[in-house]
Amino acid sequence: MTIQTKKAIPPNADQAGLRKIGRQVRARLSANPAAYKVPSEDVELFALGDFMTPAECERMRELIDATARPSRVFDLEYSSGYRTSYSGDVDPHDSFVKKIGRRIDDLLDIDPAFGETIQGQRYMPGQEFQPHHDWFHPGTTYWDLEMNRGGQRSYTTMVFLNEVEAGGTTDFTEIGLSLEPKPGVLLAWNNATPEGIANPMTMHAGRPVKQGSKYIITKWYRTKNWF
Repeated sequence: MTIQTKKAIPPNADQAGLRKIGRQVRARLSANPAAYKVPSEDVELFALGDFMTPAECERMRELIDATARPSRVFDLEYSSGYRTSYSGDVDPHDSFVKKIGRRIDDLLDIDPAFGETIQGQRYMPGQEFQPHHDWFHPGTTYWDLEMNRGGQRSYTTMVFLNEVEAGGTTDFTEIGLSLEPKPGVLLAWNNATPEGIANPMTMHAGRPVKQGSKYIITKWYRTKNWF
């Protein structure tokens, strides 16, 4: 009897996929006159104003309020204080959510099957998400699982849904960039370098809200079909 052992997934397993998706999204957004490329040699980051209307932002905030629960990350519990927001996957079968998802898919020109469910996040005063990467780190408890159900995270999209009275910036800590939430603005960034290597310079944080509240949605994309 032959016993088959499970092979470890190498850190660069998705390099070709990351390189390909980076190339196609780069071409798509560079050709879009509404997309602004943030000047940086270290992170490929685009911003697009008025991606969602005020009414759409309001509707999405309502859906977030209906689903939000204490947030977690892959290796840390909510009680650790690392991520103290509330979050939840908005209903992927809701026609409004589908509409927004399709709009993001089309904006980036990524196969919709590669996209994760849209996640809504709500931050109240004092809540934050400390510096982190969206891509998966080799050697973690979740590495094999995630790499087998869609592969590495290639692109992140985030949409701000409201004005925040004070605080609540999204900071790219390694490049010294701090972005204030503006309703309807979408951010999109490549989690890899143009060569297809997970990019440590994409470290970012949701800074503590000082006054008011902060609502966003996030949609991540993989290198292959996500399930």
